[in-house]
Amino acid sequence: MNRTSVLTITVAATALLLAGCSGSTEPAAAPTTTTPSSSTSTAAATTTPRPALDLSRFGALPPVPQPSTDTVSCAYPSGTPAAKKVSAPSADNVDVYGTVDLTLSTDQGPIAITLDRTQAPCTVNSVVSLAQQGYFDGSPCHRLTTSPGLEVLQCGDPSGTGKGGPGYSFANEYPTTAYTGDPAQAQNPVVYPRGTLAMANAGPDTNGSQFFLVYADSVLPPQYTVFGTISDTGLATLDAIAAGGVTGGAEDGAPANPVIVKSAT
Repeated sequence: MNRTSVLTITVAATALLLAGCSGSTEPAAAPTTTTPSSSTSTAAATTTPRPALDLSRFGALPPVPQPSTDTVSCAYPSGTPAAKKVSAPSADNVDVYGTVDLTLSTDQGPIAITLDRTQAPCTVNSVVSLAQQGYFDGSPCHRLTTSPGLEVLQCGDPSGTGKGGPGYSFANEYPTTAYTGDPAQAQNPVVYPRGTLAMANAGPDTNGSQFFLVYADSVLPPQYTVFGTISDTGLATLDAIAAGGVTGGAEDGAPANPVIVKSAT
């Protein structure tokens, strides 16, 4: 996967920015940043902040399709070796109703999240299984993006490389599944609102263990499974992490204030 240039809101550039999970053989694509050259050899280089993105240009996430059964069957085919030894979850009789409260205890503060089975039963089933097996414990949140229109923290890879996953993958769920009648619409970017919890991936149906937490309204094609929300206290923790910026002053990379998920309970 090629590295992208500094983010300009186009479908192609935006779609690449959150790639990287269990099925990926390459690291997540990341934008490069540049600074204007100084006018003299002694002048300090400066950067000019880019203006906020006009989010009114983009649509909203579609309504969540309502399930027609109480349970579903999921598929978790094996893939690349796991970043941390773990078993795939049970694939049969997976509940499609109800929520699960999960707290990520990090060294920067707690991030409480609520997982929604109706949005993404197979995703929630996998994340709960991974949390119960201690898969996320001690793992870094390896990526922070602070670009206008894409402001997220990405976690879920115990290797911290952006390549790691649980050794299996699974299919996209909501919002991709809301466009089954008009797949072309699933390529049009929409706003993932602040407080959204979604899966990172390396392309359709390559979900694994990496996920991202949206701390400011962000624009993406609806190809990233939404499976929950972030609490107000969790958002406060994310805001503090984001305020610390990215290592080296870039808009995409490791958080300047390292974030380690000590436990997921």
